[in-house]
Amino acid sequence: MRIISPSIIAGDFSKLDREIKEIEDLGITRLHLDVMDGNFVPNLTFGPLVVEGIRKLTSMHLECHLMINNTKQFINEYISAGGDTIIVHKENNSDIDDNINEINRQGVKSGIAFNPDTPINSILPFVKKIDLVLIMSVYPGFCGQSFIKSTLQSMSEFVNQKKINPKLHVAVDGGVNINTIKKVFDTGVDISIVGSGLLGASDRKTRYKELLDA
Repeated sequence: MRIISPSIIAGDFSKLDREIKEIEDLGITRLHLDVMDGNFVPNLTFGPLVVEGIRKLTSMHLECHLMINNTKQFINEYISAGGDTIIVHKENNSDIDDNINEINRQGVKSGIAFNPDTPINSILPFVKKIDLVLIMSVYPGFCGQSFIKSTLQSMSEFVNQKKINPKLHVAVDGGVNINTIKKVFDTGVDISIVGSGLLGASDRKTRYKELLDA
């Protein structure tokens, strides 16, 4: 089954309640929240207070993608704010095992994200204990980047890892749009994060159908 999780960062925050309602009306059940601290990546978005506000607006599954330093210090804040899946990055994170253990202990879904140049082998030891792996098909920090085709190999590799952990969801984030989504879903991934490729369309209902049918 093809699942699309819109990245709300590509929406209009001046009318966030209407944006979320429109996304829900499309039949979408997941929402991707890109949390950036301006240090781990060269951009700044929002923190747990905004996540808490979004939680009050929707019952959609909220994926909190933490592109931040000192992840261990903030995990519980994003869980308390209403995150359903907490995704931490492998890069510059010596506490990643502790991160995953704490997320699992709290009873929410755990995920690991990794950049295009991060070795796949560094993620494999965690496959049995996480619920989601997020393959970055761009370098994180900004919307609208071009899809990196070489990441398709990583997608196929982690789809194969579902034999080891059947509950594992394989997700892809970055540069996914009407021109690239077929290649992504052809690898067998479960979830595709789409930002401007959906929310930037003038007719989102038509675009959503096009993305699902591509």
